[in-house]
Amino acid sequence: MTNEYSINLLYPDLSYKIIGILFEAYNTLGYGHKEAVYQKTLAVLFDKYEIQYSQQVQVDLTVNDIIITKGRVDFLIDGKLILEIKTGNSFRLMNIKQLNGYLKSTNLKLGILANFTSRGLLFKRIVNIYDTNANAE
Repeated sequence: MTNEYSINLLYPDLSYKIIGILFEAYNTLGYGHKEAVYQKTLAVLFDKYEIQYSQQVQVDLTVNDIIITKGRVDFLIDGKLILEIKTGNSFRLMNIKQLNGYLKSTNLKLGILANFTSRGLLFKRIVNIYDTNANAE
């Protein structure tokens, strides 16, 4: 799905597929489930659509090459982007900061923050602000 609006987007085709799958999960389940239920549903749908992914991937957060803590990303998609899923009615700054930290630590260029809300699915594409080579591929 390449058009004049997606030319400068990072991974436009993959992002489009992931967002479509997120909407399918929301339309199937609706609102009110725990993150784990949405995560299991997404894994089933990723398998169905043959999207390569890993779940609960450990990420080392470092300072001066010293591991100060470890985190876990919900999904690493195709080795290219991180998908973090949340529940609740709004995006929280701490979730955006968490995803930015994961992007910085993994040196990946793009993350998607998905929020399953009572008003529907909300999502944000988060670009790695620390990556000086964040060019579309």
